[in-house]
Amino acid sequence: MPTTGLETDAGKTLDLARYLDHTLLKANTTTAQVRTLCEEARRWEFASVCLPPRFVPLAVGQLSGSTVAVGTVIGFPLGYQTTASKVFEAKQAVSDGASELDMVISLGHALDESIEQVEEEIVAIVSAAGPAVVKVIIECCYLNDDLKGDLAEAVVRAGAGYVKTSTGFGSGGATLEDVRLLTERVQGKIGVKAAGGIRDLAACRAFLAAGATRIGTSNAVAIMHEILRGAPS
Repeated sequence: MPTTGLETDAGKTLDLARYLDHTLLKANTTTAQVRTLCEEARRWEFASVCLPPRFVPLAVGQLSGSTVAVGTVIGFPLGYQTTASKVFEAKQAVSDGASELDMVISLGHALDESIEQVEEEIVAIVSAAGPAVVKVIIECCYLNDDLKGDLAEAVVRAGAGYVKTSTGFGSGGATLEDVRLLTERVQGKIGVKAAGGIRDLAACRAFLAAGATRIGTSNAVAIMHEILRGAPS
């Protein structure tokens, strides 16, 4: 499990920043907002930005020379596109310069307990992604614990880099219980990304302690300012 590194000294802020995906996935996202997102990500040296596919080339240009990865989404937010469509999206995103892809599984197949079909689709996306890291969103709010665990193991077998809790568009976001369950099932073989409703420093601390190795949040800058203000431990 990673150290959380949440000291309040300003020089230690990067210890948390490297766990955060600075996220902007609203339907009304504008070019100006994306430019600001990238400027903030460069300043704080977040792990990545996660933004809509059409903005990937802009983000790649803005973040050139930085340590910040450019991430986008595949089959987002409902996951019910065909596998061929998702493969096309993945190839296009990588061609545009994305190095991290957050894909949504076919929830219908998952709820039908057709885990093999879900796994086959993830394999196809991983293959299409080439060197890009694939994070697989299983949308935990719609699943029972057995399905969450089985899907986490399928993500490992499929060769993805992370299993991710939520899109942030479902009926619920990340929970500590889900992160603990996923962490136990993947056994350190891949990362666990917590996303959906994580808005402050206390939540970040809790999710990292539960086993998350990446956190997706649209409140990344506010969280960093909490550290600078000396939020209590």
